[in-house]
Amino acid sequence: MASKHKNLSAHKEAVFKNAGKWKIAIVVSEYHDDITFALRDGCIEMLKKHGVKDKSIITQLAPGAFELPLVAKWLYDKTNADAVICLGCVIKGDTDHDKYINHAVADALMDLGLKTKT
Repeated sequence: MASKHKNLSAHKEAVFKNAGKWKIAIVVSEYHDDITFALRDGCIEMLKKHGVKDKSIITQLAPGAFELPLVAKWLYDKTNADAVICLGCVIKGDTDHDKYINHAVADALMDLGLKTKT
């Protein structure tokens, strides 16, 4: 169902059993850091709210959104995390670069998820 037919503020929060045992890696793009660092802070807050321990949250910076998949792979290989969360921001400009970057990043992250089953 399209989001225009739902009140996204009125949702049931998921319950994550055993979240205290999870190791979560977060990759954050430095480009547009006013946006991505706010996303990171919100992400960490939500993970803690659901029981993930501070010591089990690993963060790593990536230069931009295009590098998110590569840094995610490095971080996964280094930590063997249960999940890798990638946070980036691509802003539409005068050209279609945003479409190319977003498509490339989405494809690479999907491929990485399929290969690592993470």
